[in-house]
Amino acid sequence: MDEYLIPFEEAEAEFVEKRSRFIGHIWRADSEEAARACIEQTRKRHHDARHNCWCYRIRSGKLLRYSDDGEPQGTAGQPMLNVFEREDVWDVCCVVTRYFGGILLGAGGLTRAYGGTAKLALDAAGVSRMQLWSTLAVPCTYPLYEQMRRLIEGMGGVIQDTDFGADILFTVILPSPGWAAFQEQVTELSAGTLEPLLLEEGFRPGPREAAR
Repeated sequence: MDEYLIPFEEAEAEFVEKRSRFIGHIWRADSEEAARACIEQTRKRHHDARHNCWCYRIRSGKLLRYSDDGEPQGTAGQPMLNVFEREDVWDVCCVVTRYFGGILLGAGGLTRAYGGTAKLALDAAGVSRMQLWSTLAVPCTYPLYEQMRRLIEGMGGVIQDTDFGADILFTVILPSPGWAAFQEQVTELSAGTLEPLLLEEGFRPGPREAAR
């Protein structure tokens, strides 16, 4: 399966422009039903707001939907969706709530405010790369600890657990395409005395990355 980006976690961000308060909320949503539930939840939470504009981008079926929720056409939902298209983030739902401050912003001001708030929410959430990951048990001797740790991180791996016993045992997730090369590097580092063990392989989210 091809790799792609999703939000790492649920997050919220706020932006104020000419006394109007914009609150951006972002979720991971892998179905239209999940996205709609997030939107409805926000409408109830901010029932007193002037606008709850939204968008979602679902990878299954390539669903792209948005709403300006009473703002001038093209000034809210589309600029928000553009953020996720530009960043190439999927399975995402975003709602930007506006509490009107009494001063009109104009079409350009609204576009910047809604798009900018969606980007702030994405920055707060971070992104995660969905791809095929291998979970490994990696044995290590104490003299090789620092070198092994640098090798794992240098190959794009993430150490999930470290067991310090008579020897060291790392539990590591590693992008699957790098598994064979990692084996070779461990063999070279340990002069053939250490061998990582593949525990499982699966398509899953990776660690948090910063949005671009």
